[in-house]
Amino acid sequence: MRAARELLKDLEYEVISGSIDVNVNELVYNTKMVSKECMFVCIKGAVFDSHDAAADAARNGAVVIVAERPVQVPEGTCVVLVKDTRYALALISAAYFGYPARRLKVIGITGTKGKTTTTFMIRSILEHAGIRTGLIGTIETIIGEKHIPASNTTPESYTIQQYFAAMVEAGCQVAVMEVSSQGLKLHRTAGILFDIGIFTNLAPDHIGPNEHESFEEYLECKSRLFRQCRTGIVNLDDQYCSRILEGHSCEVETYGFSEKADLCASDVKLVSRPGFLGVAYHVAGLMNMDVEIDMPGRFSVYNSLVAIAVCRHFDISKEDILAALEVAQTKGRIEKVKVSDDFTLMIDYAHNAMSLESLLTTLKEYHPKRLVCLFGCGGNRSRMRRFEMGEVSGRLADLTVITSDNPRFEEPQAIIDDIRTGIEKTDGKYVEIIDRKEAIRYVIEHGQPGDVIVLAGKGHEDYQEIKGVKYPMDERVLIQEVLEELGRK
Repeated sequence: MRAARELLKDLEYEVISGSIDVNVNELVYNTKMVSKECMFVCIKGAVFDSHDAAADAARNGAVVIVAERPVQVPEGTCVVLVKDTRYALALISAAYFGYPARRLKVIGITGTKGKTTTTFMIRSILEHAGIRTGLIGTIETIIGEKHIPASNTTPESYTIQQYFAAMVEAGCQVAVMEVSSQGLKLHRTAGILFDIGIFTNLAPDHIGPNEHESFEEYLECKSRLFRQCRTGIVNLDDQYCSRILEGHSCEVETYGFSEKADLCASDVKLVSRPGFLGVAYHVAGLMNMDVEIDMPGRFSVYNSLVAIAVCRHFDISKEDILAALEVAQTKGRIEKVKVSDDFTLMIDYAHNAMSLESLLTTLKEYHPKRLVCLFGCGGNRSRMRRFEMGEVSGRLADLTVITSDNPRFEEPQAIIDDIRTGIEKTDGKYVEIIDRKEAIRYVIEHGQPGDVIVLAGKGHEDYQEIKGVKYPMDERVLIQEVLEELGRK
């Protein structure tokens, strides 16, 4: 049991009915989870406003209702008014779980691209150095040996605090998390003082209904991280860097290719050998060393620079940093899977034209004998995406293998037909294979020495959605099955 007054102590609030001097069994914000003697926080969502369910919550056992406006409840029920219930939920959750963030070093990463890979790189280095590190991000949450699939990049504030508490219980010393613009906008990280906040880059994204009204709002939300962290580490090369730091309250460190950066990368070289596509570069400034990583592209330099900049704050040796970077890999993000000594095969989450173009352009810089791109598109989504992705792959890949992604309620062949329409605007060669496993078999069987083959679109996903049902389908499993069937394992 927790005293309601204690849970609310970090907030400004007004009691408009009942008594605040009661104990509560549980903190709840979902109407389906209401329990006897709980505190229920009303949240206005995009579709449903649970203020309208306050009376039902009280009848079902809630003894305290936290709301933004007066609500009709049975007589005697305590109603507490606050300015913003999402903000209130964050601070109440921190108190409810005993302020676990105060017992962790918390690292938050925001930006349009690079958040996922960078969180995994940071965790890889810290773990390699013997520092137990939890992770919260787009792909999954990692707490000790436990891996929890993610539904949001930045979970609801209650869940974040719950995860932090579990990390403390599991003996973690550090938590590294992706901090999305939506998470900042909806106060999911309110009340957390990040030890380190990171800015990767910024480009127009997530602008539209139920997300951000404008690019200006998107930028402003991202900038909030640097008003709630002790040290900010930011990409000096990004054109929005100075605007992200407007009103900041943290110490600032910079990284990038600019000679003015505190951590500066130079002498970048593309490294290619059988089964290895990476970059090598020199770091100068706050640290001085040569780095080689098994991840392709200029963006991989940025991601690894951030990881180095963060881990410098933990007094980790150069040797540990370099050793960890050599093996760091993010599930579904340019993730290489060994199938042959002759060619390279990788899995990537690129599932729109912009991300596919970035990926294929990066891979072409390595001058593979052939660049082979296997992908499909999701059903019940924009047909324009299919045309665009088809055109990008037709223009950049030497061979495109069109297959299925998540057809949902559409016919797979109809989706493939749309992708073909895009490809046929180019001179690109293509084949169509509806079944994704058979498509994977095709590229493995027909792989040639020097090829780079990318399976795009699914990334970390381990399912295929057909007619409203999610069936297990992990490309790593499919690859191993194909290798066994071909007698190559």
